[in-house]
Amino acid sequence: MSNEKNVAEQEETVDTIENVESDVEIVDADDVQVEETEVVDESAAQIAELQAKLDETENKMLRAQADFDNFRRRARLDQEAAQKYRAQSLVSEILPALDNFERALQIEASNDQTKSLLQGMNMVYNQLVQALQNEGVETIKSVGEQFDPHLHQAVMQVEDENYDSNTVIEELQKGYRLKDRVIRPAMVKVNQ
Repeated sequence: MSNEKNVAEQEETVDTIENVESDVEIVDADDVQVEETEVVDESAAQIAELQAKLDETENKMLRAQADFDNFRRRARLDQEAAQKYRAQSLVSEILPALDNFERALQIEASNDQTKSLLQGMNMVYNQLVQALQNEGVETIKSVGEQFDPHLHQAVMQVEDENYDSNTVIEELQKGYRLKDRVIRPAMVKVNQ
């Protein structure tokens, strides 16, 4: 019985092997190489695509960083300029009052009371001038200087042989600058 059992098991094993052999395709070695090449080509294409995306993202990041650095630098420069010229609007509004003080101080005093009043006005005028100088305001030199359209505003031209051509002869209104910025150009008379 055990022989018959062994024979039956062997026949069953042979049937199973035949079924498996019929299910298994025989693959040619060339087909395996073609499939491997296709997989490698697809992987290389994916790697190239991902590298291109990475390069593009890095480029965008570098541009954004440069834009941010430029923004930060401009903001810092704007803040420095605002701090440097913070008194500009106040100075512009005080200058007409300073001009009026100068005109008032040119009056000749005939009695002691007027002289005393002029002396007090002169003290106030000097304090205003000192406060403006402390903020960086300075007068623009004009008389005897060469005419500079950035610093002077010519309102008259005359011919005078005592002066060189294009020289400021007379200052009609003082000019002022705050640090390196002209607040008001000097109104001048220029020789032709």
